[in-house]
Amino acid sequence: MYNFIGEYRVKMDSKGRVKLPKDLLRELDPNVSFPLIVNRGNENNLMIYPRDVWEEKTKKIKQLKINGRDKMEVMRYFYRGASKLTLDSIERILFPKFLIDYAKLEKDVVLYSVGEQIEVWDVEEYDKAVINEPQVKDDLLDLMYGVGNVEQDLNID
Repeated sequence: MYNFIGEYRVKMDSKGRVKLPKDLLRELDPNVSFPLIVNRGNENNLMIYPRDVWEEKTKKIKQLKINGRDKMEVMRYFYRGASKLTLDSIERILFPKFLIDYAKLEKDVVLYSVGEQIEVWDVEEYDKAVINEPQVKDDLLDLMYGVGNVEQDLNID
């Protein structure tokens, strides 16, 4: 499907519109990707999904093996705030005001590619999140390269 790559710093105008970078647009198929779907992220951010990815995620949500109230709460959490985004004639998307408020988006915005989805952050919140990254670097190195404990493997004291 998709494997978005890149981190883009863009400007949001006073109406809540952002021009999508050409690199992201090239990866989207107008016949299956649009309208894009945006909803609240797990942090102070938004998540953008191509339409076909959103449809796959909703299928998974509907197949959850939990019943009753728990399933409804999961579904409500997932769908809460979901909105369609379409491109205007100059390749901009318009974020709903309530989602702009949720993510505390100001003028400077980061579009951060994460596999099949794109995170949307206010630049200050994003920079704070990057500075305060969780300590997963060793685990990531091990997963990607089979490095393990680099210092121990290299006999570094």
